[in-house]
Amino acid sequence: MKNLIWSIVFILCIIGCSVSPQPMEYGVDVCYYCSMTVVDQQHGAQLVTAKGRAYKFDAIECMINQMKEMEDTEMGLFLINDYRNPGKLIDATSATFLISPGIPSPMGANLSGFSKSDDAFKAEEQFAGETFDWEGILTHFAGRKAGIQ
Repeated sequence: MKNLIWSIVFILCIIGCSVSPQPMEYGVDVCYYCSMTVVDQQHGAQLVTAKGRAYKFDAIECMINQMKEMEDTEMGLFLINDYRNPGKLIDATSATFLISPGIPSPMGANLSGFSKSDDAFKAEEQFAGETFDWEGILTHFAGRKAGIQ
């Protein structure tokens, strides 16, 4: 009986600590970094720690800024909205990013993410700007805050 109880506790811990995104509730969720309501389905983002805690953001730049403050926290997922598929969360580490004044983002960094690099390059042709991969965008904002604070 004692082993059964410990098995149940163990299973509940595993289920309760799963590393998965939480649904974004646009117009309801509040950005963890800047406290603005998350309304823009093209620029939202989410961090999920290795322990399963989710942090929601109104803009990719807010997520990047928060990551700098959580350097000692082990992350499980880095997620962003796909600009071409509003509301769809994608893996930020495999996304292509565009900084373009032609596509304003909620906090002023003009930063958008795309699941397909071709979509990012087409947007760059249409709106001008500069494209980056995940490491490139982190390097671009290293040592300074992303967006208007």
